[in-house]
Amino acid sequence: MVGTDEAFFEDEDERAVRNLYHEQADILDGEEETDVDLSSYAYQIWKNATTDNPSLKKKIEDMPSVVHSSRAYAETPQHPEGALVYMRTAEGHDALAWMDRNGNSVTESQFDILRTAACLPDEPALPRHDTHHELVYKAAEHIAREEVQVGGQLGRPSGARFKTYERLKNYAENVKGTLFDTELLRRAVDDIYRYPLRQAAVDTLNRQLRSSIPDETLAQLVIALRDDDRLCIVNQEDEHQE
Repeated sequence: MVGTDEAFFEDEDERAVRNLYHEQADILDGEEETDVDLSSYAYQIWKNATTDNPSLKKKIEDMPSVVHSSRAYAETPQHPEGALVYMRTAEGHDALAWMDRNGNSVTESQFDILRTAACLPDEPALPRHDTHHELVYKAAEHIAREEVQVGGQLGRPSGARFKTYERLKNYAENVKGTLFDTELLRRAVDDIYRYPLRQAAVDTLNRQLRSSIPDETLAQLVIALRDDDRLCIVNQEDEHQE
């Protein structure tokens, strides 16, 4: 029994809690990856591939920003055929989506989507499906909608930006009127709300949040990152890029 007055699942979406209630078999799939952030995982894939095949590095870097391809895939009830899409959003976030043939999201697990995209260099390319571009369009819509609806402009509740902002906002309220209530702290909290985090800051904050860093130490870390211009991507012109 879960007490009604406690938010045990504050970082979980409604579907995940519903799947837990119904004892879905794969509810804990992917948990083994929680100690590795997605960017580090992806970088290791890149490093392994290009170290063994230097010509692949130039070939990939010379590709245009928008590309598409198709390959054979053996679907299962939990992992159907469809389209995998990577997109950098207008807010500067990197996101992956997996849409089935009907345009429905298959999973929100970024690790699962990335692993599904894996193939060998000699994998033969197939003609794209007739609905390929329609599915890509729906995936782009899904990513943009999730960015707005889940956690607002702070991103997902499970993300480093959202967690850091919420903790520092509460910390700033608790220390208001004390020596710890500084202008630097307020500016850092405001920057996190207004601007996307740099990837290096995301990685650093994720590691510290997993290690249960105290609020005061977290505040000092964020202020230091901001002082070194390593916290946020600040666009003074506030340009919106599609």
